[in-house]
Amino acid sequence: MSFFEAHAPIFNTYVLGNAPVKQLATGFDWVEGPVWFGDANCLLFSDIPNNRILRWTPGEGISTYRAPSNFANGHTRDGQGRLISCEHGTRRVTRTEYDGSVTVIADGFEGKRLNSPNDVVVKSDGTIWFSDPHYGIKTDYEGHRADQELGCHVYCYDPASGTLKIAVDDMNCPNGLAFSLDEKTLYVADTGRMFGDDAQHIRAYDVGEGNTATNGRVFHKIADGVADGFRLDTDGNLWSSAADGVHCISPEGVLLGKILVPELVSNVCFGGRAKHQLFITATTSVYAISLNRNGV
Repeated sequence: MSFFEAHAPIFNTYVLGNAPVKQLATGFDWVEGPVWFGDANCLLFSDIPNNRILRWTPGEGISTYRAPSNFANGHTRDGQGRLISCEHGTRRVTRTEYDGSVTVIADGFEGKRLNSPNDVVVKSDGTIWFSDPHYGIKTDYEGHRADQELGCHVYCYDPASGTLKIAVDDMNCPNGLAFSLDEKTLYVADTGRMFGDDAQHIRAYDVGEGNTATNGRVFHKIADGVADGFRLDTDGNLWSSAADGVHCISPEGVLLGKILVPELVSNVCFGGRAKHQLFITATTSVYAISLNRNGV
């Protein structure tokens, strides 16, 4: 069985022929938001419908990190190593402090409640960028059905000033997001097609002074399903979720190859000893594969 599908010769140098796609755990309902904690040697991820954040530790397996989790979805870490989480159930973005207490980063904008924060990244200047589509309030499966009070935007929160602003407002349903290596480009997945809209592409935005995001354009269109979540390697390639696995996309927006996964992939992150392992959340399971690449 081949785990790979090369679309450019260079992709064959990124993968290892003797390194399989390994299923680490299964039996979940819809897993999302993987984030690696190297200092604790573990992976955290969300099992959204079951309202919990789980932990996978090499040699030990699965344990519960937080339950209930307020139907948490995407996660990342800030510059101090603290967990930043998007919560559907409370319609907010939070930070877990060193002592385990939870600080609310954002739960509303201009007097209205956020929809259901989905994915989040932290820029090197400490600003927190998150997407806010409506998936968590459309049904009771991944949160609580509720009225939508705001459009589906990408927000930027500045902890230094305590201000929250809309960074991107021209997408149907912004979802996964990541910065380029120089942080001059913001990539954002639009998964609006999941609810009948036409969008199913990754858009790119120029990031300027004052953390503005301008000049939005189509960067890449996923051919199989949609780009839900993605992360970058040290050469600036995007490793993106798709219906048939993980797609590797060059900084020029060209598909280089695929890692084939037997379930619908939701998100990915790099981790492991040298950040050379790609962890994959896919519907009911968590997978991992060792690559000849390193994550940012």
